[in-house]
Amino acid sequence: MDKLYYCIIASAAIVFLLTPVLKKIAFKYDFLDVPRDKRRVHKKPIPLLGGVGLYFSTLICIIIFVGLSREIIGLIIASTIILISGLIDDKWDLSPKKKMIFQIIATLVLIMTDTKIEFFTNPFQFGESVIFLKLLTVPVTVFWVVGITNTVNLIDGLDGLAAGVSAISSISMMFIARKLGFEDVSLIAAIIAGSCLGFLPHNFNPATIFMGDAGALFLGFVLSYITIEGIMKSAAMLTIFVPVIILGVPVFDTTFAMIRRKLNGKSMVSADKGHMHHRLLSMGLSQKQTALVLYSISIIFGLLAYMIAGLDSRVGLFISVLLFVAVLILAVAFGMFKLKEE
Repeated sequence: MDKLYYCIIASAAIVFLLTPVLKKIAFKYDFLDVPRDKRRVHKKPIPLLGGVGLYFSTLICIIIFVGLSREIIGLIIASTIILISGLIDDKWDLSPKKKMIFQIIATLVLIMTDTKIEFFTNPFQFGESVIFLKLLTVPVTVFWVVGITNTVNLIDGLDGLAAGVSAISSISMMFIARKLGFEDVSLIAAIIAGSCLGFLPHNFNPATIFMGDAGALFLGFVLSYITIEGIMKSAAMLTIFVPVIILGVPVFDTTFAMIRRKLNGKSMVSADKGHMHHRLLSMGLSQKQTALVLYSISIIFGLLAYMIAGLDSRVGLFISVLLFVAVLILAVAFGMFKLKEE
């Protein structure tokens, strides 16, 4: 059997077996999501320690199947910082500024251990084939990692949504990383996919445990690592567009939310009920149906990203631009820029 599938099976099994224990610990130490506002779609306290299972499963399987290197040690240290910040936020609530400080520190750990965005592919095929960032390497890497980390966290508002979309996205990254020759990164993507799939039986509607900010931030952070090490370090393709398309559901939803709030004079970090899952629910879909619709969209994005990864850069650029325009038109038609208050 392919090593990728061992990674998926092992990580899924660890999470699946560990999660019931974490439920008991969450109730004992009051790590619970108690619904206090109208944005919450659940009506009773739900345990919040699911992210700890995702973390330990990923850590154990990376050590077993990938081994330790400078970059992997950096990932372990940095993702531990992210997990701790998420646990603090789940228990006591951290301000957005303090969460950002944790995320920047974690990203700097990645940069110091050689995980960074140093260039973008030039899709126009004149001049240099790649555009080196030089002095912009650090700020661009911080912006990318912090941005992706938070997009996954922001879609974690529905049973099974963040876990399912992360599983689909990581499977897409797994195949693309292997296609590009980044074997170790494809194994990490497989481990994340397995962890999410093992967690879903506990987290799909009706959820008996949530991953919390600790889990959602952890998943987003590791996915950002995979995009850098397994996609954006290749000079043979559209390095910037492919990961954006793979993560299309959380990236576009977050982008539209920020634009929507700005257009309506609200803080871009304020909460509203305008996310895609809120709008689908308001149309009469159940939680399960809403999650399945967004899973389907994520699968389509993943297939398109895989296809674009194998095309000539100019053709890939043309298709990517068409896709972004189509998404924008659909977003306008769907009312994604109209504010819906809490």
